[in-house]
Amino acid sequence: MKVTIIGLGLIGGSLSLRLKEVNFASEIKGVDNNKANEEKALELNIVDVVTDLETGVKEADLIVLAVPVDAIQKLLPKVLDLITKDQVVMEMGSTKQEILKVVDQHPNRGRLVACHPMAGTEYSGPEAAVRDLYKDKNMVFCDVIKTDEDAFEQAEAVCETLQMNPIFMHAKEHDLHAAYVSHISHITSFGLALTVLEKEKSQGRIFELAGGGFASTVRLAKSSAEMWTPIFKQNRENVLEVLEEHIKQLQHFHDLLEEENYPAVLKLIKQANKIKRIIK
Repeated sequence: MKVTIIGLGLIGGSLSLRLKEVNFASEIKGVDNNKANEEKALELNIVDVVTDLETGVKEADLIVLAVPVDAIQKLLPKVLDLITKDQVVMEMGSTKQEILKVVDQHPNRGRLVACHPMAGTEYSGPEAAVRDLYKDKNMVFCDVIKTDEDAFEQAEAVCETLQMNPIFMHAKEHDLHAAYVSHISHITSFGLALTVLEKEKSQGRIFELAGGGFASTVRLAKSSAEMWTPIFKQNRENVLEVLEEHIKQLQHFHDLLEEENYPAVLKLIKQANKIKRIIK
């Protein structure tokens, strides 16, 4: 088994570390458009060698795309052009509809497995890679009916190796749910960071009071702008829908506080507490 991972940041790097740990492949090649990332990935023993895109694709049994979604959308048709019917491609983007639309009629569409590992941190680059990033997390497989059975079995083996739980969705369903549980969380965190940074200009000691609650809430604001801007672009309609509901809820809290209606605030918070039934 020879594997090529395109994108040597948190997602691709963590995947490679786990595959190397269990000797999943005889060789793992890395491809990245950032020379520094390639050098760091070699230094950290994340990959065995680095190479160019065409060589990496042609010499692999399994090719994994772990780059920002706009890059996946651009590279995926080219990668599918280069492969044979014996190779498998996994794309691990955070959005699905726009990506899959561009290859829907590609003759090698059956060799593609569309998946989204529901795992990550606010950090990026090869230095952020960790071996157990994916353990016990969910791997969403999308539109598998369009994937060849043997290609899916290969991706399923990767999922098992990562110790992930497979779940299945249509691309449209995935993008809607991802907007609610992932994309809106990042927008909220970006917004809170901007709010506090703006306030800090006039009240310079505000961060002296920042404790664990603030840190956990604003943590995602450290996420890569280059990664998240394309996600918001590709999933714009769903993100707008969720954002409108979120703004409505914030406005409701604002109005109740303005009215000093604390019994209603208490009721809202207790309603929100029900989330613990879902998230432990």
